[in-house]
Amino acid sequence: MTLRREAFLDHVKERGAYDTAAEAERVARVVLALLGAHLVGEVRARLATHLPEGFALILLNPLQSAEPLSPERFVRAAAAWIEGATVQTATWDVSAVLSTVADAAGEDLMGQVLLQLPVGYELLFGHPQTTSHERGALPGTPMAP
Repeated sequence: MTLRREAFLDHVKERGAYDTAAEAERVARVVLALLGAHLVGEVRARLATHLPEGFALILLNPLQSAEPLSPERFVRAAAAWIEGATVQTATWDVSAVLSTVADAAGEDLMGQVLLQLPVGYELLFGHPQTTSHERGALPGTPMAP
């Protein structure tokens, strides 16, 4: 199910504690462009169908990434593109957007998305145990029973 633009931005705005929808949109555009550079093929196309049209186009037409970024480098890249952001605020920004994307996508598709990303993105999407058995737990986190 595709979220309406307003609903998507409301979720991001609430999770990121932004003052305006414009601020939420600015962050969402950066994060989705970075995410799109890390996903390929059918998984990226299917994920786009769960996003409002303008955001889907950002996901589908990203800049190409020379190499997959670790979660830490992904956050640093977002901080570089979000005006006034620090690594700490960018972590918050990335999680606000990616957790909204994860909720829109559902568990099955998120499992496929996470398989295309380096280990550690589960936390950024707000799903720390989504694929812990398939990929191994993050250092310092217990395996799910």
